[in-house]
Amino acid sequence: MNRFDFTPYRRSTVGFDRLFDLLENQGRISTGDNYPPFNIERRTEDSYRITLAIAGFRPEDLDITAHQNLLVIQGRKREGADEGEMLHVGIANRGFERRFELADFVRVERADLADGLLVIDLVREVPEAMKPKKIAIGGQPALEVVSGRDQAAA
Repeated sequence: MNRFDFTPYRRSTVGFDRLFDLLENQGRISTGDNYPPFNIERRTEDSYRITLAIAGFRPEDLDITAHQNLLVIQGRKREGADEGEMLHVGIANRGFERRFELADFVRVERADLADGLLVIDLVREVPEAMKPKKIAIGGQPALEVVSGRDQAAA
C-alpha cells in the first residue's frame, strides 16, 4: 500500500486543499478495474479528448454527466439478447462507471459515439478576469491581456 503523507505540505500552503484531497482519494479509489479502456489526448494547449472503447453500447445505454470538476460516464448493461442463442460471449457488455477529475474552467464541448468509440471533447476556457494582464508604467490606464504567444516570445 503506497500512502503519501501530505501533512507537511498542508501546513505550508493555502488554498490547495482540493489538490491534496484529490491525490489522497485517488490512492484509495484505484480498484484495478480497467474496463472500459480509454485514451486521454491533449489536442491543443486548451483542448483535450477522452476516447473510450465501448463496443456493443448504444447512445441510449450511456449516461454522461458533467459536474463542477467531475465527468462521470456510465454504461448500463442491456437485458436480454437481441438475436438468437449466444454460443460464445467475447465482447464485454457489462455495466461500467468511469470518473474523470476536471481542472477548473474545463468544460465538456461535445460527445460522439461511432464505431464502438465514445469520443468526448473538452475545452479549457479561462475567464478574461483571470488571464494575466500587462500593467503599463507611467500612469497609463490601459491594460492588455497577455496571450500565450506573447509570453513564449519574451
